[in-house]
Amino acid sequence: MKRRTIARFGALAALCLLATTAMVSGAPIPGPITAPAPSIQTPHSTSTPMPGIDVRDVDGGLDFYSPFTNALPTEPHFFPVGVWFESALEKDYVAKDRAEGLNTYVVLTTDSDLDLVRASGMYAIPTFAAAQASGYALGDEVDMWAGAGDAPWTGKYPGEGPICVPEQSKCGYTVQNQLRAAAPPGSMIYANYGKGITFWLSDEQSRAFINGTQNLVSADTYWFTDPNICAKTEGGAINGSTNDLTESECRLAANYGWTVERIRKLTGGKAPVWAFVEVGHPFEDSPQATTISGPQIRAAVWSSLIHGARGIIYFNHSFGGDCVTQHVLRDCPGEAQSTVTAVNKQIHDLAPILNAPFLDGATTASGPVDLATKLHNSKLYIFAGANKNTGGAATFAVKCGGSTAVVIDENRTIPMVKGTFTDTFADGNAVHLYSIEGGGSCGF
Repeated sequence: MKRRTIARFGALAALCLLATTAMVSGAPIPGPITAPAPSIQTPHSTSTPMPGIDVRDVDGGLDFYSPFTNALPTEPHFFPVGVWFESALEKDYVAKDRAEGLNTYVVLTTDSDLDLVRASGMYAIPTFAAAQASGYALGDEVDMWAGAGDAPWTGKYPGEGPICVPEQSKCGYTVQNQLRAAAPPGSMIYANYGKGITFWLSDEQSRAFINGTQNLVSADTYWFTDPNICAKTEGGAINGSTNDLTESECRLAANYGWTVERIRKLTGGKAPVWAFVEVGHPFEDSPQATTISGPQIRAAVWSSLIHGARGIIYFNHSFGGDCVTQHVLRDCPGEAQSTVTAVNKQIHDLAPILNAPFLDGATTASGPVDLATKLHNSKLYIFAGANKNTGGAATFAVKCGGSTAVVIDENRTIPMVKGTFTDTFADGNAVHLYSIEGGGSCGF
């Protein structure tokens, strides 16, 4: 488990501390949470597609954010790309963040200048009330350090003393509801969760955290760098928690997409799910703890997007490795910086497509890939990422469209024969993005 010391990062970092030993899957199931349910928007696509294709709007609808105070933009060209627990104190640093393609601060140090954030064209979701904020963040990973239950909360965070009353009880639902009560009226409420709702808790317990507690949700599972995540009690949940995952099963970009799907299952697709991707060395040094590579960052981001993530959050802290810092993307020049900048540019360029409806069933593939198909301005877009570490060839069968697949940002095209084309995915980090003219033939 990652550990963040209060002495080093201040009291706010208590929200980020993890429970290292307690398994909370046996916690009692509480009564219903009475906080308002997340806003649900009507899909903006109403035309009828050809048979065999289902139109699926992005979770929550394109206009999901609009009802909230100082709302995040709902224009198709905006896609949230955030950084976790940064400071916004100096104009030069904020400008650097923006130049790297970031547009949202998700949790900020309490001394941050939110006037500077807004003046720089950025958005903020802090853990404190602020007139310039676009949201309000609840406790981080409460499912892990407070557990699934509604016992009284002492108001303390990990490392400060007993958390629940009595001490061995579970009070995570109470924590989030009390924190939510302090949010300014009209705020978009956000919370991030961890291994509780992804691995340890039942669906019913997890939904009690997810539904009705916040409007926007994420969960962090660092498949490439977490020294413990391959255990059957954690990532083994992918295979029914019957055995530990092998390295090739565990250290896989497609698992970031699995996390998104896990949370989408809990929300029922009714609210946005954002995805976490680490950009440094988020665990203290050990033989199993590693630093994520550039290709792994890109593949993890795209796996998340393929599986429906409506925002990306970069975990920006390194507790080991060659560059120990709270500000990886500012302090550690090299592969992470350049990769994140390039990926963010691609997200920005493709934002209208990412915000467009999915065309489920429009494309099928034989081969080791996960994929998503989108339609925008009468053009089909297929986003595909390897789901096996060995990669391999994949053949795509497209029900509608033209005769050529353009491989985006790769300066190549692939001829289509009777609606099919084949491409090679070099390894588990391979991602290819395609555009195909003639999407109007899909029927809408």
